[in-house]
Amino acid sequence: MSLLAPGGQLICQAEAPSFRNEVQPILTRFGCNMGACHGAAAGQGGFRLSLRGFDDEGDYLSVTHSAMGRRINGDDPARSLLLLKAIKTVPHKGDKRFEMDSEAYQTLVNWIAHGAPGPKKEDARLVSLEVSPKQVLSKPGSQQQLKVLAKFSDGRSEDVTRWAKFNAVNASVATVDDQGLVKVTGSGEGTVSAWYLSRLDIAIVSVPQEGAADETLFAQLKQRNFVDELVLEKLRALNIPPSQRCTDGEFIRRAHLDTIGVLPTAEETRAFLADTQPNKRDRLIESLLKRPEFVDYWSHRWSDLLLVNSDKLTPEGMWAYYHWIRSRVAANTPWDVMVKSLLTATGSTLENGAGNFFLLHDEPTRLSETVSVAFLGTAMNCAKCHNHPLEKWTNDEYFAFANLFSRVRTKNGATADERVVFSATEGDLVQPLTGKPQPPRALEVTHSVSMTAPEDRRVPMAAWLTSPDNRLFKRTITNRVWANFFGVGLVESVDDIRITNPASNEKLLDAACDHLVNHKFDLKSLMRVILQSETYQRSSETIYQNEKDTRYYSHFYPRRLKAEILLDSVAQVTAVPTTFNIDRRNANKGTKDTYPMGFRALQLPDSNIASYFLKSFGRADRVATCECERTNEPSMAQALHIANGDTLNDKLATKDNRVDQLLNSKQPNEKLVQDAYLIALARQPTAAEKTKATELLATAPPTDRRATLEDLFWSLMSSKEFLFNH
Repeated sequence: MSLLAPGGQLICQAEAPSFRNEVQPILTRFGCNMGACHGAAAGQGGFRLSLRGFDDEGDYLSVTHSAMGRRINGDDPARSLLLLKAIKTVPHKGDKRFEMDSEAYQTLVNWIAHGAPGPKKEDARLVSLEVSPKQVLSKPGSQQQLKVLAKFSDGRSEDVTRWAKFNAVNASVATVDDQGLVKVTGSGEGTVSAWYLSRLDIAIVSVPQEGAADETLFAQLKQRNFVDELVLEKLRALNIPPSQRCTDGEFIRRAHLDTIGVLPTAEETRAFLADTQPNKRDRLIESLLKRPEFVDYWSHRWSDLLLVNSDKLTPEGMWAYYHWIRSRVAANTPWDVMVKSLLTATGSTLENGAGNFFLLHDEPTRLSETVSVAFLGTAMNCAKCHNHPLEKWTNDEYFAFANLFSRVRTKNGATADERVVFSATEGDLVQPLTGKPQPPRALEVTHSVSMTAPEDRRVPMAAWLTSPDNRLFKRTITNRVWANFFGVGLVESVDDIRITNPASNEKLLDAACDHLVNHKFDLKSLMRVILQSETYQRSSETIYQNEKDTRYYSHFYPRRLKAEILLDSVAQVTAVPTTFNIDRRNANKGTKDTYPMGFRALQLPDSNIASYFLKSFGRADRVATCECERTNEPSMAQALHIANGDTLNDKLATKDNRVDQLLNSKQPNEKLVQDAYLIALARQPTAAEKTKATELLATAPPTDRRATLEDLFWSLMSSKEFLFNH
């Protein structure tokens, strides 16, 4: 390090500081190349740097040569505009960044005094970054200093804590200052990330709830499998006691909705409640996994993910794509086999429906971004313009990965609706920053695919992507399945798997991934383990010690039914099927106006449906691969539609519907009430509910008897108990 003598003379280091490894970290640490400052796309005040310093050569030229080189003064380094602005000797909208006696100032002065040398090919490169301690177990009000160690390619290790950028993900648990000092603010778990030279590492801060743990609450629950074992281990560590087991009525409804997307019938519920065998829940699980509705439900789920949409495909292509997905679900095709088949699809898009995936994404960068989100849970689009600010992906890695798709081509087939997918033998994607293509390479691997080889680059890419050793691939599908049953992913959100967003229970996610790999990516095997776990079968009713838990599965998290499931449930309860009209504004010419009567929403192959109900309740439009397309957020439109919209009211008013069927059965009023509750809520009414409803039916004039039963069904279907899975 250089120093200033008392008289102000500069005492230089023997060796000039490295622009790549010493100057760039300073510009990042003090925010000079952040998006709010000179790292913005257009820069600030005529001075532009790459975001977080991903472009060493470009930044060097910007600092030393742009604006006629006025930012650097080699004759009098201390009078360089770069420094005068940073210490605010001259006006600076970015305010003062550091002091004259700081190490940052001395390093920059020394670099300029040595002639401001630029980045060199022989510069040591950062190979790893490590934060310590990795796990911080603490209590509210305490503090912990983090240390960041960088290891370089020349074998050198350096404490770079002073140059690292820190960020606390969950400020309700812990905050962190610029020096890496963590301050604990509350209970739970939080993540603190450290960023240095495009590398990231994290520390986990765990803070148990205050108060003595009630071991009896833990001891009461048995452990069915590794899910329960690892969930309870986490709950014990955080001192969050679990809720009790759910009732049989709650379980049959919950399992039906999460596994096949339909309500249990009254007959199914009666039989299940009356069953006294200890294995009845396991037998129910097995029956659900074999139901035809299972195929409907999961075909719809994967059609959302893979964007089956006639707005961008011909009707014939859309149907071919959907049937390809459905046939794989029906055959219980292992997930890795299904994905590999999709990503290497060739030939006619009508004969091999998977080929339509490449018609939806007809450009290499779009293809790579969709593949990374859908199958790796990672959004790489930020790295298209600069190194990813929240992940380890660099601009070079982005274009190397995208170049794997640069030779996918399509051509016209024998008919107007047919396209043919094939792999060309030449063509590469040019990286804008360098003007040259990056050697095609998968993520997190060191070897590239030959740029001159004529073979289809998708084949090695798909083999790498679906490998059991690919951590992102197995974590992503495991997390998607988990989130389907629990409403909250182990990594939340499910499209955001990255270093700085770890799982709420890393040991559990690893164990679930191992289970899936050991069962050859059989998704039903993972679903079975989840459904059988006591964790999934836990009550949604909280106790005061776990009511604030939203991530560790101390209780079941109630959530509103998805749009399609809710609409199908209304149709099922009222015994009135829904008519689905194709959205004529977006539909291709020659398509039919409606789907056949009897189609359920979960059986629709296409999202191009004109349905106010589905739109209001947040169905996915299948425009982009992102869970954010579907929303379960409540809205006034939803409330008004439930209260006085035509969906519920028209179905209840339809002749020969469920209301008429029950009235025509001539059953006693008490039996009618019981049936209504079993059909809508999968439970018997309470004594108070039965008494009140029976009295209303008994006292209603004959002319109002239908309206009274209709009102009962309306009240049940507009209740939170019906609208939510609990």
